[in-house]
Amino acid sequence: MNNTDRRYFLKSISAGLLAILLPTVKAIAVTFSLPPKLSASQSVYRLTGKVWVNGNRADTSTHIGPNDTVKTGKNSEIVFVVGDHAMLLRGGSHLVIQPKEPNDPTSILISSLRLFAGKLLSVSRNNGLHIETPTVTIGIRGTGVYLEAGPEKTYFCTCYGEVDVVANSDVTSKESIVSKHHDKPLYIFGKEQAGQCIHDAKQLKTNHTDQELILAEALVGRVPPFVS
Repeated sequence: MNNTDRRYFLKSISAGLLAILLPTVKAIAVTFSLPPKLSASQSVYRLTGKVWVNGNRADTSTHIGPNDTVKTGKNSEIVFVVGDHAMLLRGGSHLVIQPKEPNDPTSILISSLRLFAGKLLSVSRNNGLHIETPTVTIGIRGTGVYLEAGPEKTYFCTCYGEVDVVANSDVTSKESIVSKHHDKPLYIFGKEQAGQCIHDAKQLKTNHTDQELILAEALVGRVPPFVS
């Protein structure tokens, strides 16, 4: 199934054309060969290549939580869950998960994600969450997002939901976005004139997919809004 066919299929679900075939979340999961919600005792759903958590080599039994650092080697990938937040981190990435309650080691609440480098797909319903890269700070209001972070620019797609985007080098470069389905991808640059650090991306990057978003949401027991 190519991207065009896939998006038509998902829109058909959204329009209710497959309501008889997919009457429940469970039916959707079966159709897409998705797993059930990840158990509370498990963090890592899938891992390929080399991944480190707090400097230690990770495997599928590794626990990941707030206050942890996750790094991936070249051509590596990890899909994992912290609380009700699911993430896919691609190769060459450096992610720091910051706790909302630093004095409570048992808490699974996240205050922010700091993506120093690399590629991150994230789904969350945490309205108080921030995602930071070297060039941008993004306020999350219940979204699915995809980012590619570098030292001088960030690619950012609001796959669905609402976000507030502010350039780190210039607080006058800011934008609020409401997206139903990959509606407004952006580039955020570190060095531009005042008020001009945020640019519309000319086209949507196709290296993050609706299947990945559906998988991530399934791991925390949800369905993306574009298939509900």
